[in-house]
Amino acid sequence: MVMNNKLVKASLKPILLAVSLALIACTANIKDADLVTTFINKMAVTHQFDKAELEQLFQGVEINQDILKKISSPAESLPWYKYRKIFITDARIKGGVTFWRENKSTLTAVEKQTGVPAEIIVAIIGVETMYGQKTGNFQVLQALSTLGFAYPARSPFFLGELENFLLLCREEHLNPLDPIGSYAGAMGSPQFMPSSFRRYADDFDGDGRRDIWHNNSDVIASVANYFIKHQWQTGQAIAVPVSATGENYKTALNNELKPALGLDQLASLNLKISTTLPLNTKVKLLAYEQEALGKKTTEELWLGLDNFYVITRYNHSPLYAMAVYQLSQAILNEN
Repeated sequence: MVMNNKLVKASLKPILLAVSLALIACTANIKDADLVTTFINKMAVTHQFDKAELEQLFQGVEINQDILKKISSPAESLPWYKYRKIFITDARIKGGVTFWRENKSTLTAVEKQTGVPAEIIVAIIGVETMYGQKTGNFQVLQALSTLGFAYPARSPFFLGELENFLLLCREEHLNPLDPIGSYAGAMGSPQFMPSSFRRYADDFDGDGRRDIWHNNSDVIASVANYFIKHQWQTGQAIAVPVSATGENYKTALNNELKPALGLDQLASLNLKISTTLPLNTKVKLLAYEQEALGKKTTEELWLGLDNFYVITRYNHSPLYAMAVYQLSQAILNEN
């Protein structure tokens, strides 16, 4: 169902009621009514939304406890050897090969236009949603409202995404009750948050819609556009393995993701790479926990380059970026 100039019509009232009744078993009312009122007033003043229509819309929105539980235990809290097993699987590799073959013409065209490798685009979609098979089952409006109004730790971020979501719905002529996504409000095959959709989603086939839910051409072009806008460097390496003697390398480990370590500093850390890189290359030292043998925990060491950093702009986790990179290489080898 699409909307014209109005955000919500009176005819949606029965739908709002049905949604509330269906979710009541795992939901609760929004306790902070003042926060909702403040948000509605902001949307009315800043973006000229109709206050009465927004009030009607949010009357049907409940706080979902399952969403609050899920955001408290993200996969990125796992050690690498467990995290890797989720994403580097035969099913995901084979699924990537199939997706590539089914969308070969678009992937070839987009790679030629943008310089973003097809295998990276495919791997992103594979890690995010198993090539569009698992895009989430939460109402985006409810997810963003739950996290915006009932998750103080990141309330400003999710209220910003809720703002962008309502703007997105108005711009794309979508009923805000319709989009379904992840528990965090990420949407479609590439799992774009609303702000990312508005900035990076691309109408590749020129049909007048940026459809990241059902149109693989738009999905592929949108992922590539995201990488280009975050300064992807065509033809450059992503990550290279590195070996260490002793434990002096640990002094270079930190939570920063942007490459800042010069190649001339590797020797002093007793680090050695077999790959030749330009002398002015900056790298980020990464340590990935391996499954312990007995009582001893081991680490696999990598150097992340600028393109690795770009992948972390999609998800700010070195675990995520390495999973995307390794999946991309496995798919490329099988394709």
